[in-house]
Amino acid sequence: MNYLFCISFWIMSILLLVKCMYYINSFLVYSVLGFLLESTWYKILSIDSYSGFLFGPFTPVYGFGVLCILIINRFIIQKISCNKIVKIIISFFIFAILLSLIEMLGGLFLEHFLGIEMWDYSNKQFSLGKYACLELSLVWGIGSVIFIYIVKPFMDRFIKKIPKKATLIFLGILYIDFIASVLRYKGVI
Repeated sequence: MNYLFCISFWIMSILLLVKCMYYINSFLVYSVLGFLLESTWYKILSIDSYSGFLFGPFTPVYGFGVLCILIINRFIIQKISCNKIVKIIISFFIFAILLSLIEMLGGLFLEHFLGIEMWDYSNKQFSLGKYACLELSLVWGIGSVIFIYIVKPFMDRFIKKIPKKATLIFLGILYIDFIASVLRYKGVI
């Protein structure tokens, strides 16, 4: 009976993985693009910092942010019947709040579970604590609107063509990187 459960669990997991490939690929691609964007920004401003807490070129907070944008846009924003300008304004506010919340939760996770502080907005004029501020909320809102209407349609052509095997390899690399990074911050390695 246990073997039957294990086999059915793995079959269901594989089916779910195949059905969610677009979202998994989006998470991976935008985690890497977020890493590259933030690292470039740090270089331009001569900030001595590193994007993300992982060894490799992934900054998962960007991947999670994009996943939330994709899901909210698909299941809520696209279902709102109003003109495009109103929809853009609604999108701006929803995503500014949502992505600020994700940034705040990401900062709290890193601080409380790994003991690291990757950023601190306490010195910002409109700080919402250490891990969120209104100044960046505006950036997240504007960035989300640009993402939905300009970046996503262009990038979807690429993301939908990523082979499943490549996705599984990069997912495995991310998983190993995550485990190694957590062990590093916990002082195990």
